[in-house]
Amino acid sequence: MNSDAPPIRLRVKFFAAPREALGKNEIEIQLPPGSTVEDMMKHLTETYPVLRTYTRFVSVAVNRTYVSMDTELHEGDEVACLPPVGGG
Repeated sequence: MNSDAPPIRLRVKFFAAPREALGKNEIEIQLPPGSTVEDMMKHLTETYPVLRTYTRFVSVAVNRTYVSMDTELHEGDEVACLPPVGGG
């Protein structure tokens, strides 16, 4: 990661229980360039400890596409933390 590069800005959306726990449906965060979804989740749980209960159960979509934890994030990405989908 280039420490001289400016941080990337992301919009992170929450749904269902994580949204209720956080009290917001969307936040903006900044991360170092080259950060991954896993880095973002670590940042979120450090900044918002109330989210720790939910992070291992959420699926993550970046720009409306489901991604893995090693996906690199970019300036302006829209990240959605989605609860597990129930079925029956």
